[in-house]
Amino acid sequence: MRPTYAALTVWASFVLAIGTTSAQLDSYDVRESTIEGIHNALYSGLTSCRSIVESFIARIEVYNPDINAIITLNPDTLSIADQQDSFLATGNATGALFCIPVLLKDNYDISDMNTTGGCLDLADSRPNVDAPVVAALKDSGAIIIGKTNLHELALEGLTVSSLGGQTINPYDHTRTPGGSSGGTGAAVAASFAVFGTGTDTVNSLRSPASANSLFSVRPTRGLISRAGVIPISFTQDAIGPIARNVDDLAVALTVMASVGYDPNDNATAMIPISSLGQDYSAMLYGGSLQGMRFGLVQGFFNRTASNETTPVNEVFDDISAALVSAGATVVSVTSNIFNSTAISTAFDTQRFEYRQDMDTYLSRASLQGAHPSTLNELYSSGKHLVIPSQYSFVDTALVSSTDNNTYAEIRVGIQNLTVALGDTFKVHSLDALIYPEQANLVVKIGSPSQSGRNGILAAVTGFPVVTVPAGFSPSTADAPLGDPIGMEILGMPWSEGKLLNVAKMVTDVKRVRRIPKSTEAAVESMPLGKVPKIVPNTKNIPKVYPIGVL
Repeated sequence: MRPTYAALTVWASFVLAIGTTSAQLDSYDVRESTIEGIHNALYSGLTSCRSIVESFIARIEVYNPDINAIITLNPDTLSIADQQDSFLATGNATGALFCIPVLLKDNYDISDMNTTGGCLDLADSRPNVDAPVVAALKDSGAIIIGKTNLHELALEGLTVSSLGGQTINPYDHTRTPGGSSGGTGAAVAASFAVFGTGTDTVNSLRSPASANSLFSVRPTRGLISRAGVIPISFTQDAIGPIARNVDDLAVALTVMASVGYDPNDNATAMIPISSLGQDYSAMLYGGSLQGMRFGLVQGFFNRTASNETTPVNEVFDDISAALVSAGATVVSVTSNIFNSTAISTAFDTQRFEYRQDMDTYLSRASLQGAHPSTLNELYSSGKHLVIPSQYSFVDTALVSSTDNNTYAEIRVGIQNLTVALGDTFKVHSLDALIYPEQANLVVKIGSPSQSGRNGILAAVTGFPVVTVPAGFSPSTADAPLGDPIGMEILGMPWSEGKLLNVAKMVTDVKRVRRIPKSTEAAVESMPLGKVPKIVPNTKNIPKVYPIGVL
């Protein structure tokens, strides 16, 4: 049970008696906190790194039992914060993310914690080295405070797993938080950390951003090394940050992309010299929407009127009008290449690449602890959660590979689609394409799949996308603020700086982000002796998800 305010007051009086200042005792309010705000408080002596970490953990303790976004907390978090306070006291505090609490999706390797993918069969899997991008976060001063739930092995968009259970959308407890990075999305929306990381094979950075009124970036293929992250598809996998504002997103992207070329992910060999060491924060300011041209992709809408689709269409009418009022031109793009279902059916590479990529990951010498060494071994254990109708590609992956003749045909088709997408930009003289991440509201808990998403275009072509909050559906009893609706802004390869600049300007024109009602109250924090243990709720996994059935 959390101590009463009176107990905290007694403790504060005791510490004051031995000489600690009142400023150090104050609980730091981390709701909607930013990197800049935390650094201002730290460097002006208003708070300590430990107090900041304790304040985030306090919110997790109070609100995580309801939304079930966290799989585990890092037991070393407080000692890391104390070490950073010592750096602060001696004037040695450095790094763009100094003392910034960050959450990792639980498919990122970190030597401090297990990497489970939300799967019971990987519950004891323990890497002994950090993924390069995790090492970059640590080197910049970030404190990895824990790991978030995901849709098991990142294979769908509902954020339910055999190890972590079902994560709940903090804006609407009857709905999913998107996915597969929905644990990160729900946690960042609820201010459990300053930002978090996700992965994206088809939609999974952008879906939870859209469903939780957040910002994300799926970078150009190759910009950020994917080594040390549980894989699905070499062609389609991407990793990136999810944040509450564009400024934090830019800092996070700068740090994550600082890995540069990584021989363990040869896609990084494609990074242009001009993109190496890019400071994306420096590209946020300047410019104007005046004269910019945006292509509104008509094929990515569902124009059939319903309570699930009409709010999305109305939000995009509003945001298109706001762009035009700011001086931009919105062009209707009607090419028949923009059909998410057709693109997914024709060009999704997961079923050919999944087994080979996973076998490579699971057989690494750096992966310690009890774990299967192949994908076939994992799926023969019975310790997993599977939706047979949704995971038909897993059946194919277990017996197929990139040697399949169909795979070669798909690669050629992706090349042709990539050329056609670039041609669309040139024909219409576009700065970016815009469209809803999801043509309908995020689905209800218990739905068999996350329908209506439009992420496959960027996933197969490798073009970059920034996702921004676009609006909310009408308020209901289940969703007091309404359900969040997000917009994707897709650009040409290596244009992340430009897309972030556009996102910043769009946010200035139309401010949307709001903290969820269910987690908006402040939480009183107190000094912790140790990091509390998180026990995910796996008791209420919807019955539509049978465990151990393939």
